[in-house]
Amino acid sequence: MNYPEIEKRLGYTFRDKKLLKTALTLASADSVNNNQTMEFFGDAILEFIVSERIYDDEKSEGELTERRKTYVSDKALTPVSKKLGLDEFFIKARGDYSLKKSIPSAYEAVLAAIYLDGGMDMARAFVYRTLDFSPVTPPTNYKGSLQEFLQGKGEPLPVYERINIGTPQEPVFSARVNVLGKTFEGTADNVKQAEQLAAQKAMLFFTDSNPHKFRDDK
Repeated sequence: MNYPEIEKRLGYTFRDKKLLKTALTLASADSVNNNQTMEFFGDAILEFIVSERIYDDEKSEGELTERRKTYVSDKALTPVSKKLGLDEFFIKARGDYSLKKSIPSAYEAVLAAIYLDGGMDMARAFVYRTLDFSPVTPPTNYKGSLQEFLQGKGEPLPVYERINIGTPQEPVFSARVNVLGKTFEGTADNVKQAEQLAAQKAMLFFTDSNPHKFRDDK
């Protein structure tokens, strides 16, 4: 393992190199000494540091919770982990290509390793250095918008059909919703996002510039 290169990318030099090695070891390579426990610990550390960072924002508890999610979710951490190139140094079994979950988890594991090696100040500095804390716009709740749209037209609330079309290693979900006689489908790696995508397609179809898409001839 090229420790100098990894440490250069992380901006941190480990006293105990074994911590860094463990943080990048996947369960497929070692069922005992892998990064799963570090990932668990790092997730808690990350939530604390992000919560501490945004605590003074004049937001409600619910708004702070949603904002924190935008920083600590797999969707947010995946590009950060890839930018650091952590996936290039994974210790894994030959033929292990199921890295979708491993990539964001590696960031959390590395954070735990830095904390264990250098303490909270070093862990905090790493997070501040690698995460972008610029103000973010909360994602649109298309399911809520679709529900309000249908209620306004006196229509029944939407019912979503959910299908697991993936595997245990690579979960993929499809969600379908029938709106005013038309079916819309969304696909994602979690059920909630799949439903949001299906609702988004429905909203885009019924609320664009074509007034004939509204069924008001009841």
